[in-house]
Amino acid sequence: WKILVLDEGSKRLVDCVTKEDDILQENITNIEQIEHKRGLNRSLDAVYLLSPEPHVVDCLMDDFERRRYRRSYLVWTSSLPQELRERIDKPSIAREQIAQTRILNIDFFPRESHLITFRDPWSFPMLFHPACNQLVRHHMEDLAKKIVSVCVSLGEYPTIRYYRPRNPLHEASVLCSHLARFVQEGLDQHAKYNEDFPPLSPRPRGVLIITDRSMDLFAPLVHEFTYQAMVHDLLPIKEGEKTSFRTIVNQGAANEEEKDMELGEKDRIWIENRHLHMKDLLEKLVGDFNKFRADNPQFAESGDNPSSLNNIKDMIAGLPQFQEGKEAYSLHLNMAQECMSLFQNCQLPEIAIAEQSLATGFDEDYKKPKNLADQVIRLLDDDNVNFPDRLRLIIEYILYRDGVFPSDIDKLLAHARLPARDGEVIQNLDLLGARVTRPLKDNKPAPQLLFARKQPSRPGMEDLSLSRFHPAVKAMLEEQLRGSLDQAVFPFTKPLLDANEGLLSQNNISQASLRSAKPTWARTRPSAMEPRQRIIVFIAGGATHSESRACYEVSRTFSKDIYLVTSHMLTPNLFLRQVRDLSVDKRQLDLPIDRPKPKPPAHLFEKETGPAVQPAGTGAHISTNGAGRHTTSGSVPTMSTPKPHPLPSPSFVVGSSSSVKPAKESKEKKRRFFNF
Repeated sequence: WKILVLDEGSKRLVDCVTKEDDILQENITNIEQIEHKRGLNRSLDAVYLLSPEPHVVDCLMDDFERRRYRRSYLVWTSSLPQELRERIDKPSIAREQIAQTRILNIDFFPRESHLITFRDPWSFPMLFHPACNQLVRHHMEDLAKKIVSVCVSLGEYPTIRYYRPRNPLHEASVLCSHLARFVQEGLDQHAKYNEDFPPLSPRPRGVLIITDRSMDLFAPLVHEFTYQAMVHDLLPIKEGEKTSFRTIVNQGAANEEEKDMELGEKDRIWIENRHLHMKDLLEKLVGDFNKFRADNPQFAESGDNPSSLNNIKDMIAGLPQFQEGKEAYSLHLNMAQECMSLFQNCQLPEIAIAEQSLATGFDEDYKKPKNLADQVIRLLDDDNVNFPDRLRLIIEYILYRDGVFPSDIDKLLAHARLPARDGEVIQNLDLLGARVTRPLKDNKPAPQLLFARKQPSRPGMEDLSLSRFHPAVKAMLEEQLRGSLDQAVFPFTKPLLDANEGLLSQNNISQASLRSAKPTWARTRPSAMEPRQRIIVFIAGGATHSESRACYEVSRTFSKDIYLVTSHMLTPNLFLRQVRDLSVDKRQLDLPIDRPKPKPPAHLFEKETGPAVQPAGTGAHISTNGAGRHTTSGSVPTMSTPKPHPLPSPSFVVGSSSSVKPAKESKEKKRRFFNF
């Protein structure tokens, strides 16, 4: 039996993927947090899962000096900086207690099976705000370290490609090239010092494509009518440690209550339906509920129309059993009904018709659209169109026109009756590579499209008319997997391998050994049991739910494992707010890097006398096999806040009570020890 010790950061990582009860079933008697006040437990070993932060190392060194546990197994979420590693390795008292040290490379948050985020919305201003230029390099190194962690965790040593705009207009156009270089260096360094990386595998070598938000500015703005994207756009979804929606369960019953319901990987209905178009979703929810009733005929009520959402909700409220399934159906039926209500009341069908033409460059008949300006102005004047949607329409129109006259922007804002600060959002788009204004005499040719526009195989269908737009990441992935992705726009980090590695990745050559790979001419049809090639897409500055859906779709079409990695997930409202903030004073951004650095907790410097007592509530469970008995027999010298330089080895040992020094002498020793 062992004790698991976490810090605040590593606890967030653990909570993201598992529960405390599952951990406690793996011979873990207690879960403690290193920043909390804890008792001595010298009869048990401890497994530390820690973040490589200075204040965490301070707490760890205090544990060693107090000999809090019998032996210590150190597991770090990512590699330790050199100065922190030296602080731990040098003191003999630490070396005596460390049984093993490992690095897991798990400094990221799995959000879905193939979606990973860093939960870092501040990445957007760090990369694009003009006042953050001095912080960009440090931040990109941090991003690169996390991307390397993702690759190492997957066992991938991928070829790397990155987005390089053809005719860049913004300073951040070099972002992807620098980030790709940092990632390449990090992977090369990891392979140099880890002979078992990459692990031998029959899986074809993976590909990492690094792009950024400027590659596709329509994706965060266009209304998406698939379930997941629509609820995040229209409903008040809570984003935090968990993604949840507050809804009413047991509606109409005596035990009716409001409850925060989680939207995650454990919700079968959510996983099965999140990428469905709302039209298909409503039909499927009704069908699934009818099957639920058929499987439980004792709850069927004659005379009810099961095709009505309201009737289905009434039936669910009457079910006394199957609480979990009942609440899940209530959640999704409520969300679907609210989305459809907003769809009708906020003029979204009319908005979507104009948006699709602006984003694709084609009308519903896939011809060049006419009178788009009149359509946009008519919607801007409509009182049923809310103000954020008006701003989105103006931005989409400017992107479609590749810039407009400054006087036209003023006219559009006047029609929309938007406040002046919304004009800042429009002007700030140039920091993302958009052309906002153009001179009266402009002979500049229209920019070349990043990807050719394609007509659907079934044009004119009603269910496709509001969903003709596809994010650029989908076309990028399709061309990558067909071997036709433009190397001028998406070059490799190692140019000498362009002709070889690029083609080899298409032909599914294993990363384990080129000599053992089967020739392409001798291959039969790929088996469903063969390991699939992995494609990792990193989008700097945030990704949208439509881009996540596109990755899943391409994955199914081409039988590849595609992982989307990003700093944070964007909704249209969040994107507009972050673009607006690109012109505010940097001090108003409240960037984590500008905040005071975390410090060791004050209790580390308190004088400990007598046997330590486990404070209530600091652990998940209290050990019953002697772990609660503390064997300390003396006092530990008090400590003051350490300076950043490494602490020298302590010159004292924990002994009997006769070794306690007078208070004055102990105080003088403390001052000498920390050079006060």
